[in-house]
Amino acid sequence: MKTDCEGFRVAEGEKVELALRPTTIKPLYRSHKHYRALIEEYIAELSVQQSLLYANNSHSLLLIFQAMDAAGKDSAIKHVMSGVNPQGCQVVSFKHPSTAELAHDFLWRTTRCLPERGQIGIFNRSYYEEVLIVRVQPEILRSEGLPAEALEAKDFWQQRYRSISDLERHLHHKGTRIIKFFLHLSKEEQRQRFLRRIDEPDKNWKFSMDDVEQRKAWTQYQEAYEACLGATSTIDSPWYAVPADDKQNTHLIISQIILDALKGLRMSYPQSDRARKRELQAIRKHLEK
Repeated sequence: MKTDCEGFRVAEGEKVELALRPTTIKPLYRSHKHYRALIEEYIAELSVQQSLLYANNSHSLLLIFQAMDAAGKDSAIKHVMSGVNPQGCQVVSFKHPSTAELAHDFLWRTTRCLPERGQIGIFNRSYYEEVLIVRVQPEILRSEGLPAEALEAKDFWQQRYRSISDLERHLHHKGTRIIKFFLHLSKEEQRQRFLRRIDEPDKNWKFSMDDVEQRKAWTQYQEAYEACLGATSTIDSPWYAVPADDKQNTHLIISQIILDALKGLRMSYPQSDRARKRELQAIRKHLEK
């Protein structure tokens, strides 16, 4: 089963209105058993494509996950990427920046973690935090030690959008394919998931009062996401606003998008030239002695 994911893509220059985008859609599976069969099929195909990516060693893939709390970023990464070879995949989670990171440009700490050729890199949150949480909580921005003229610039956020887009354009030209996922969760579903984190002992560790405080700024975050998605979704490095109220649907959609991107590279295993074939035959003779 192939899922049509174009409807979730944010068009370049689009005026994004998240209230008009769905947080839930009709299930893409008939039952839990059917979902398991579908996700396992995707996982197997992703494993094949990852092997090709590694063997070709000419491209890399960067997956960026952004969302409100409890939207399921960890779950999506865990389930969708469960079949890939850990040697060819790295997950990096970005939390509050350290003192050393604050002393550098806002793109510095994430740039150090970009995937090398042949690898898949996953950013659980990313440099986009600098135009999301930092925009909603200006005290974080003030702690970054920027010069006054920079902070006072009327186009401050537009400058940051341009810096991000320029970086992603550069990476694309050098072989890194970037896919960005915004897991679009409803406020009511977030409330229900927070309650489950309280009710289920093994999820208590995931919840704190800070989550509740962040929830109070829901509207401001939605506005920040709308501005960010509209300003930084491009043809080469698109954003996908993936409905996140149903985690199983979310996993299937994300899997299809990743698979489409990898297949779009039209990879095949490197072919051996005559010299390489002669070398292999010489090795065979040596091993058969």
